[in-house]
Amino acid sequence: MPNLPDVVLWSIPAFVLLTVIEMISVRIHPDDDAAGYEAKDAATSVGMGLGSLVFDLLWKIPIVAIYTAIYELTPLRVPVLWWTVPLMLFAQDFFYYWSHRGHHVIRILWACHVVHHSSRNFNLTTALRQPWTSLTVWPFYVPLVACGVHPAALAFCSSANLVYQFWIHTERIDKMPRWFEFVLNTPSHHRVHHASQGGYLDRNFGGILIVWDRLFGSFVAETERPVYGLTKNIHTYNPLKVATHEYLAIAKDLKAAGSWRERAGRVFRGPGWQPAPTAPAPVEETTAA
Repeated sequence: MPNLPDVVLWSIPAFVLLTVIEMISVRIHPDDDAAGYEAKDAATSVGMGLGSLVFDLLWKIPIVAIYTAIYELTPLRVPVLWWTVPLMLFAQDFFYYWSHRGHHVIRILWACHVVHHSSRNFNLTTALRQPWTSLTVWPFYVPLVACGVHPAALAFCSSANLVYQFWIHTERIDKMPRWFEFVLNTPSHHRVHHASQGGYLDRNFGGILIVWDRLFGSFVAETERPVYGLTKNIHTYNPLKVATHEYLAIAKDLKAAGSWRERAGRVFRGPGWQPAPTAPAPVEETTAA
């Protein structure tokens, strides 16, 4: 097994330090138009992050078992060397893009990811607002393991991707240099991703790189100030409700559905999908005797 560091664990002191610096910056130089900080919202985000650590440990048991079985079955092997790790990071970021995009356009996957978008604030604590049901993510990375990437190396790359995305959850940084904005994900690009305006919805899915969005037609530059949150915001700071509200909404829609076709649409179509309205039955004309 590759001996790779726990990137998230080693980054926790930096997370804390940067969050404190951002809080002080907001207090000293407030921006009236920025979303800023709100105590209950920030506490919920931190609580969601701590809860995700616990639940991720549970989900790792079946996921590691599946990945290990695939890895043992494939004859391919990618060694962990100084020059292969950047290639694995590049490949992981590519599959992260499709995982992230899938979790926006398929409702049962959105039920997991919606947690991360449920805050109407945008700051470094928002990065910690992670789902508790991340069991839906693993299938997107099966091709990497099947190509011989060790599950531990995949875990390292996924952690590095997650750590990179921490700093882009801020309004305190305007724009990076043009070359940086063209290649890499930045606070400006990610503010668009968290916005709820129509033109910004389902855009900028990249993790470390923004080039995937440019290649696959999902990139939008930041122009107007984003309005953060959901198209239909939830009004709760209860972590359990935040983690499960979309699953409950799906269950409610399934109960009210009138056909199996509609039930399938409620689960596998987009979050805003609605069945086509049923045409009214024609009224038979009657003639008086």
